[in-house]
Amino acid sequence: MRGYTTSKDELIKRLARVEGQIRGIAGMVEDDRYCIDVVTQINAARAALDKIALGLLDDHVRHCLAAGSSSSEQADELMGAVGRLVSR
Repeated sequence: MRGYTTSKDELIKRLARVEGQIRGIAGMVEDDRYCIDVVTQINAARAALDKIALGLLDDHVRHCLAAGSSSSEQADELMGAVGRLVSR
């Protein structure tokens, strides 16, 4: 069982919103909008994705690792995911 099963509908809604943001950014580029405005929207989309990723990690910790069967390997996997999230 995945940790996000209880919040799957909310996750799909948030991802759809980000998808809309990306389409909006593409439209801005097609319309030759001011570069700084495009970059601002890209940063907003990245922030939204970061929030989604942090929510998924939170669910993972609360449902998967907190189940009492956590191992060193699972902790390493979690820390690798966190590291990839913050390394950019």
